[in-house]
Amino acid sequence: MNNRNDKKISIQDFTREELSQRIKPSFRAKQVYSWLYHKYVNDFDEMKNLPQALKESLAKEYRISILKIVRKEQSRDGSIKYLFELEDGNTVEAVLLLMKPKQFNPDGSVKHQEKYTVCISCQVGCKVGCSFCLTAKSGFIANLTAGEIVEQIRLIKQDNNINANRRLNIVYMGMGEPLDNLDAVAQSSRIFADLDGMAIAPHRQTISTSGLSSKIVKLGQLGLGVNLAISLHAVDDELREQLMPINKAYNIQSIIDAVKAFPVNDRKRVMFEYLVIKDVNDDLGAAKKLLSLLNGIKSKVNLIYFNPYGGTAYQRPEEKQMQAFQSYLTNHGLHCTIRESKGLDISAACGQLRDNELEMK
Repeated sequence: MNNRNDKKISIQDFTREELSQRIKPSFRAKQVYSWLYHKYVNDFDEMKNLPQALKESLAKEYRISILKIVRKEQSRDGSIKYLFELEDGNTVEAVLLLMKPKQFNPDGSVKHQEKYTVCISCQVGCKVGCSFCLTAKSGFIANLTAGEIVEQIRLIKQDNNINANRRLNIVYMGMGEPLDNLDAVAQSSRIFADLDGMAIAPHRQTISTSGLSSKIVKLGQLGLGVNLAISLHAVDDELREQLMPINKAYNIQSIIDAVKAFPVNDRKRVMFEYLVIKDVNDDLGAAKKLLSLLNGIKSKVNLIYFNPYGGTAYQRPEEKQMQAFQSYLTNHGLHCTIRESKGLDISAACGQLRDNELEMK
């Protein structure tokens, strides 16, 4: 079995510009990118327009197949949850979410193609330790490399025959804390955005964080142009520390201050994710505090149903309570949506598919 210290480098770790400095003549980097991200090849020998000597040279120095699909579950709603195995034997999850199905004209021609969002992981396990999160059970194991993050999208597109010119939305909201692995996450974002590769524009990429204030500032300084989402989940420090111990280091006010300094496109808003847990944070008193907290921030609130899993004491909120919470915010001028729950007939909770697999071993 290979490991992370293998002398061969993952070619998916590099931007096209970086490859053009490593591969000569430099125009070959664009061809390699096309084979990787347009045709989804897994072997340098399949790159037919490259000279044989170059293919052999690339095969000696680089590797392509750094993840493999070991399990997937498909929901009735079209969502597919993937479990990927890394070269060191660890596993991570990603989810392909079907946001809108393909639509047809009366004559049978395609009116609109499917719209997808892919939720990807950036770490094996997580350091944050949120009390409601199944991923937290395993603790932190390792950071993913940029290539391992990129490969999740490449394999999902390949597995579903999604053409290179089809655009996806990406959310860094799987396993791990993206800002705790900022260098690799930023590099993967640049690779995704390359017009000669996947061409997934920064405005289609959302980085979700539990609120590492100093890293939010650093992310803004990188100028990636990505969207920012904050996993807030509580409106006072006492409750947030119970749900998210990281709040002791990065309290709510520090997060709000960092968000106010974050560069936001004129057409965009900062997303605040609010996981609603029955009888914990679902009352209108919390809604009122949330409204006050976000005053002056160009924001959108995304209310999320808690997905129960075995062993948790937390419960899914009532639909009427979710709607009351949303209505209060909306009626007071705050843009608020309820995220449609997907994959409830499969391992919906983040980390659940991986946890199930580990229990089977």
